[in-house]
Amino acid sequence: MLLLALSLAASACSTTGVLHRRLLTLDSHLDTPMYFGVDGWDFAERHRREDDGSQVDIPRMIEGGLDGGFFATFIPQGPLTDEGRAAARAAAHARLDEIHAMVARHRDLAEIALTAADARRIAAAGKRVVFLSMENGYPVGNRPELLSEFHARGVRMAGPVHFRNNDLGTSSTDALRPEEPGLTAAGRAWVREANRLGILIDASHASDAVLDELLELSSRPIVLSHSGARAVFDHPRNVDDERLRLIAAHGGVIQVPAYPDYLLERPASPERNAEIARLRQQFGMPRTLAGRRELTRALAEVDRRWPVPQPTYEHFVAHLLHVIQVAGVQHTGIGIDFDGGGVTGFEDATAYPRITATLRQAGLSDRDIAAVWSGNLLRILGD
Repeated sequence: MLLLALSLAASACSTTGVLHRRLLTLDSHLDTPMYFGVDGWDFAERHRREDDGSQVDIPRMIEGGLDGGFFATFIPQGPLTDEGRAAARAAAHARLDEIHAMVARHRDLAEIALTAADARRIAAAGKRVVFLSMENGYPVGNRPELLSEFHARGVRMAGPVHFRNNDLGTSSTDALRPEEPGLTAAGRAWVREANRLGILIDASHASDAVLDELLELSSRPIVLSHSGARAVFDHPRNVDDERLRLIAAHGGVIQVPAYPDYLLERPASPERNAEIARLRQQFGMPRTLAGRRELTRALAEVDRRWPVPQPTYEHFVAHLLHVIQVAGVQHTGIGIDFDGGGVTGFEDATAYPRITATLRQAGLSDRDIAAVWSGNLLRILGD
């Protein structure tokens, strides 16, 4: 009986592995471009999270059966001044330069996608699919017409805000609440411009007020590229069930992340936070591989000296299955937030087959699993 059980388990794993390799798998939020400008770091080479903090590269994507996804151009929020906006715009274009240069260097391994048809063609050719997204509307500032610059460079998904309020609207995590939270006049114009250009609107990081207005104003479905369920863990970055249903009713998709702070309560540690702040000031964003490795070692020492509870893969799964139950399998996807996220048991891009196995164990059909992995996201991109 034991041999029979082992044989059946091995057969199930093998069948799941075959399915995972057959699917078109996309992750809607990868912060990996932060490494593309690091001297000595090559996307085509295999790296280790323990060495340089990275979680995604082409060899690990191949091992984990990840065909591609949306690679984010992220610019942190700075001062709402002409100088600050100009610097953010320049930084966004510089990051896009790095992404395009990476793809040009490895044109036999990766290709930029602009449409759903592009994604299917690129994956069928055995290359990695590189969609471009913009996290935070700071580079656009108070001039929504600038969105066309980034569309011309290949951006096909964009979010108006990040951790702090800006010219376009209010953030879910900014403690400063204006008298009229939500989209500004510039933010409403930004929505119209995104609709006109055919850029997917990403409501992750947006306040509830902004999300409500996006649902009301956008003529196209919206996406949450990396947001969890507030009913599972009450964090302002997660979304309540009523709004999950509204997003689905408008044809949108909720892409579920594995970002630790959005999955589990982590008690504040003043000493830990102070040391992390000191390291960030000391290192900034290192532009050399040696610098990245040194920062990674220093952060590992912080974890050793001041440990905090770490969420697990099971915490992520609780959000994923809840969103499927509430919004429906046709409105759920994967947006792990790697190179910024990851949890115990799901540390880098080699782990993606676990999700396929989990969905199968939950009773989803192969067709439904394919929808979660890319079908739903490509549907609204195609629309």
